[in-house]
Order: sequence, then structure tokens, then C-alpha cells
Amino acid sequence: MAANVSQGGRIVIPAEIRQKMGIAIGDQVLLDWSEETRELRVFTRKQRLQHARDLVRKYARKEGSVVDELIQERRKAAADE
Repeated sequence: MAANVSQGGRIVIPAEIRQKMGIAIGDQVLLDWSEETRELRVFTRKQRLQHARDLVRKYARKEGSVVDELIQERRKAAADE
């Protein structure tokens, strides 16, 4: 699919792609430029949030809380001072 660049550098995302991405009129999209691949990628906030969740889930523990562990470590360090 192709899109023309208009005055001010505007690009219209074709309706078919907007529908597939769940983009509505007035929505803000996020742009990511890759120097390595020289590509411009367009994301919705929802897509980026899901990507972040997937990354966290990949490294998160199955059991226990990292937050609780950090609090315990801080309390121990404070007690040792």
C-alpha cells in the first residue's frame, strides 16, 4: 500500500490499515525510527503497552514479589547501618 506525503509532511494512513490497527479519528499514534533498518514504524499506545507488558512478563518471577523483596532488602540495609 502506498500513501502520499502532503503539505507539512502529513501522511494519511489508509482506512484499511487504520481499521486493522484500531486507530480512530483523533487517536495519537507513536512513531519509531530505526537507524539500523532505516524504517519508520507506527504503533498505537495500546500496542506499545502490550509490548511492554510482554517484556515484563518475560522476565518476571513466577512466584513472590520483586517489590516485597526490594522492601525487605532496604529494611535490612537500614537496620545494618
